[in-house]
Amino acid sequence: MSRTIAFCAATLFLCAAGSLAAAKTPTVTIKVEGAELKSHSHSRPPFRGHRPTVDVAILLDTSNSMDGLIHQAKAQLWTIVQQFAKAKKHGQTPMLRVALFEYGNMGLPASEGYIRQVVPLTDDLDKLSEALFALTTNGGDEYCGQVIDVAVKSLDWSQEPNGYKAIFIAGNEPFTQGQVDYRSACKQAIERGIVVNTIHCGNSAEGRRGKWQDGAKIAEGESFNIDQDRAVVQIKCPQDEIIIRLNTKLNKTYLWYGAKSDRQYYYKNQAAQDSNAGGMGGGVLAARAATKASSGYSNRNRDLVDTLREDKQILRRVKSEELPEQLQKLAPAERETYVKDMAAKRASVQKQIAKLAAEREAYLAKERKRLATEAGPATLGDAVVMAIQKQLAESGFEQATPTEKPL
Repeated sequence: MSRTIAFCAATLFLCAAGSLAAAKTPTVTIKVEGAELKSHSHSRPPFRGHRPTVDVAILLDTSNSMDGLIHQAKAQLWTIVQQFAKAKKHGQTPMLRVALFEYGNMGLPASEGYIRQVVPLTDDLDKLSEALFALTTNGGDEYCGQVIDVAVKSLDWSQEPNGYKAIFIAGNEPFTQGQVDYRSACKQAIERGIVVNTIHCGNSAEGRRGKWQDGAKIAEGESFNIDQDRAVVQIKCPQDEIIIRLNTKLNKTYLWYGAKSDRQYYYKNQAAQDSNAGGMGGGVLAARAATKASSGYSNRNRDLVDTLREDKQILRRVKSEELPEQLQKLAPAERETYVKDMAAKRASVQKQIAKLAAEREAYLAKERKRLATEAGPATLGDAVVMAIQKQLAESGFEQATPTEKPL
């Protein structure tokens, strides 16, 4: 499928106030994430520079029949993120931000279209994981056009001209439900350079009748049909246990900064998301650890090691009481040396994990080929990975191996 993704500034979200005012769609007030997440969000404008950006919004149907879909999303989150971690453009790893919406949940206000922005576009992947694992299902009406419309208009999509912007929407009811015409929503998305990929949970005939393929075609995206109740096959790899042990060492290299409550949150949440991944299986935790050893997992503005790499003045600006306790005890002249030493330790652990991750990927590829029984994507993660690989290539990105992490 040919695709031209326009990034003309005149069509971008921040410059579209006039067209939004003229739109005939109903005004929607979106309920944002819970206070426990919101209080720790760090809002900042998209990165402006030569580094490419990747903005992805995931729209998940959380009605009663979608428990299997949510389970697949939890089990395959880090496999999906790894695709972006391996991508490069002009030698640069893109800055990844992901947003999460749920729709079709009866527990959400009907006046808001049963839609909730769970997480805005964020580079805090632990926060994304936390929110994903907190999702529950409940019956409701599923308005695909409306949730796409809200995602397009409400998110602060990147204005970088050399990036990739995409929506992935998954559900099982007809794409035509609701007051917002899916054709209008998808047209507005691609006019802003946002590709819409549709993942219908059911057979292809139902998907075609429900206009899921049509929605993807309008927005120059890919269309898939999956079985949302299919179990994710967990392949045990010989590298998994070693990677998991190294992940424990990796966690000890993070120097969280900010208010004391924020530092405690970042520390505890990183461990909590390791635990969530581990609860899905050792392979899921190994995939998360491999991601954490790559450029796709960055805690800039939260961790001093990641931040100092891009902001050489950060230690001069942060108040002493907002530094990690071990740095508070040091003289100002000693703090940068400490952070750089910790960066070297992290790089060493990351290098070991990256080597094992490459071996693990080769092992997985061989096993998946041996176990393959059908063509096409079987689960949510399969569909998303297939679309990402194709669309990143068409957008000028190259797929790097896990060992090519620049520090």
